[in-house]
Amino acid sequence: MDFLAVPTLEGRLAVLEPLSVGHTDELAEAIAEDELYDTWFTRLPTPDGMRADIEAKLARHAAGLAVPWAIRRVSDGRAVGVTTFLNIRPADRRLEIGSTWLASSAQGTGINKEAKLMLLGRAFDDLHCVAVEIRTHWHNRRSRAAIAALGAKQDGVLRNHDIWRDGTLRDVVVFSIIENEWPTVRLGLQESLRRVR
Repeated sequence: MDFLAVPTLEGRLAVLEPLSVGHTDELAEAIAEDELYDTWFTRLPTPDGMRADIEAKLARHAAGLAVPWAIRRVSDGRAVGVTTFLNIRPADRRLEIGSTWLASSAQGTGINKEAKLMLLGRAFDDLHCVAVEIRTHWHNRRSRAAIAALGAKQDGVLRNHDIWRDGTLRDVVVFSIIENEWPTVRLGLQESLRRVR
């Protein structure tokens, strides 16, 4: 079980491929849609900062701290986002899915659900995880609703967990899926995606 491997994961709507600096231009365009990078409750790179952000993610991968993928939309072949395995704990068979963002045009299309289905399959079926966490900012209500819609359960709120870029304090909402819930979560995601055209 290689928790740091970055296999290509292929779906009907999206392909997750190992993140590289070669994705810089496409991802800079994707994050520029609707000025997504300027969302106050997220930490997203600007278009000009995309290469540095990718290089930082690749350095974290080299250090054994993260596993980053680019998200490519199948319909037009464009890279439209990023997702990552974080807080990787092979000895405890746990990890977090995070640092995920999608271009505005890819949101609400089923791409996020399919990406999560593939990542959860990787975590539970290939790596035999006992639990997978997903975290988000308390004020990111859309993300909280999307995580709950995946079938994850809210574990709690970490109050004043991070000092944000403007000096405010961030409360982190922690969700998880545990291994005995995975078969039902998988069926729910598959059924939801079956209705996406």
